[in-house]
Amino acid sequence: MSSPVQVLQSKFGYETFRFHQKDIIDAIMKKHDVFVLMPTGGGKSLCYQIPALLMDGLTIVISPLIALMKDQVDALRLNGVSAAYLNSSLGAAEAADIYKQLRKGEIKLLYVSPERLIQNNQQFLVYLRELNVSLVAIDEAHCISHWGHDFRPEYRMLSNLKMHFPKVPIIALTATADHLTREDILTKLKLKNPKVFVSSFNRPNIRYTITQKRNMYEGIISYLRKHPDDSGIIYVLSRNSAEKMAEKLTDDGYSARAYHAGLTPEQRQRNQEAFLKDRVKIMVATIAFGMGINKSNVRFVIHADLPKNIESYYQETGRAGRDGLNSDAILYYSGGDVTKLKKFAMVEDNPEQTRVMLHKLSQMATLCEANACRRRAVLNYFGEEAPEECGNCDVCLTTKETFDATVIAQKALSAVARLESRYGLTYVVDFLRGSKSEKIQEHHKELKTYGIGKDISKEAWYLYFKDLLAMNYLRQAGTEYPILALTEKSRDVLLGREKVFLVKKELSTKETILSEQAYEHELFDILKQVRTEVAQRENVPAYLVFSDSTLVELATYLPLTLSDIRKISGFGDIKLEKYGAIFLEPIVEYCQQKQLQTKIDEKVPKRERRV
Repeated sequence: MSSPVQVLQSKFGYETFRFHQKDIIDAIMKKHDVFVLMPTGGGKSLCYQIPALLMDGLTIVISPLIALMKDQVDALRLNGVSAAYLNSSLGAAEAADIYKQLRKGEIKLLYVSPERLIQNNQQFLVYLRELNVSLVAIDEAHCISHWGHDFRPEYRMLSNLKMHFPKVPIIALTATADHLTREDILTKLKLKNPKVFVSSFNRPNIRYTITQKRNMYEGIISYLRKHPDDSGIIYVLSRNSAEKMAEKLTDDGYSARAYHAGLTPEQRQRNQEAFLKDRVKIMVATIAFGMGINKSNVRFVIHADLPKNIESYYQETGRAGRDGLNSDAILYYSGGDVTKLKKFAMVEDNPEQTRVMLHKLSQMATLCEANACRRRAVLNYFGEEAPEECGNCDVCLTTKETFDATVIAQKALSAVARLESRYGLTYVVDFLRGSKSEKIQEHHKELKTYGIGKDISKEAWYLYFKDLLAMNYLRQAGTEYPILALTEKSRDVLLGREKVFLVKKELSTKETILSEQAYEHELFDILKQVRTEVAQRENVPAYLVFSDSTLVELATYLPLTLSDIRKISGFGDIKLEKYGAIFLEPIVEYCQQKQLQTKIDEKVPKRERRV
């Protein structure tokens, strides 16, 4: 029997596991239920695809998005894996053929939508129980939680899965879930003593930039001019905005299409396929509609409007750079967006959930307004520690003039301490400024800190508090009525052992310290053309043939023989046999023309595999 690492190498062409992949696979092979939180592009699908190939029987994958199913199945088939999907896009004859293959045991992975499982009084679930099901995988598991950023009612019935398949291991996977959502997923799915794996949320190859919304369209055009060959997504708030932006970009000579819930399924399918197959470079999409794309060579994600929470922001920006190459996440921010989004946060007849959604929106606004490392703010939100500076966001790449704000910080922290960490931001600011409002309790007006910040305007105090929150000198506790509370870092400031420096003004932007890999750009373009021709012949998106990162490796290490090409990530046995010679020919020709030697010895060697 093959081992997990042998399947990884021979079927998928990768040498080693990443994140917790190996431990997750081992847990599934021991029949444990598993919960996986892993960033977008971290390789979640391999966590169930590899056990599916090692176990006897069928693996059921529940996925909410038709496009994503097709993508995964096409990718598996290119690697020689028998996979299929059942959803509303199939005709009766195609579906009947898949049922026939299932009965014969010819399919290893079957992708289905949650709707399919609950149709006709759950008849399909009853049918599945008659098959030899060895594993159930629930993708986008945050959809089951009311606290998740993308709750879907049809996911609720998945709480019965354990009843239908009591002896079958279940793996639930998501890329985005805060602590509240995680607990809710585990409770609702009724997983049995699950093994929980939480990977780092850090995506170091993505450069985060948040900028003012003034002259936004000009800013977008300026960026696109500098990146004419790149694929990207622009997120907007409304269907109307998506249509107008796509139309405007097209008029200005850019290849763009709109994507939103108001289009017919056929239009959405057409536009998405054009984007996936690189016939269209830019997709303008509403943030209300999940695109469910797995396109690995998205080089930029631009938010023309504010996401409604940090989970959405993280997931949407995470669609950039899934291949590990440098990519941009740019957000245009305006306080007006917060006001607009407040109405989206209102959940009818559910005041508790409304308060949670408003709190999440407020945290998103704080991320935009604070003068602190964007990456650290995102990682801290998900409960992950991070250094003060990441060196790859607009804040860290900007030289700033700072001032010693220790006294201001001490006043703010003292006020929170005197108020016994029981009040929200507005109350604390009013208390510091000595407000005469009757909202300020009489006994608080007798405290020494009452009014010690009256020399600073209300607006300035709000900004200082945003920075102190972002720098972890304060935290907001509770989700219903968030209150300000001290942190471990607060004590040193209050005791005068640590100075606090806040931003006075920005001076200049440094060049990014992330350098692109030194590769032959001309050869990379040639290989992209070869990949496009192969993809058109196979009728699949180009990135499913090989990712941009595989082409960059080819253009960096210049393999000159088939055994050299085997050392390049992405060349499993099937792809080596099918495409090895096709990609080798232009590399050999290019190296002869330019008189270049192979650099394959500089590549960390992959373990040799028998073909």
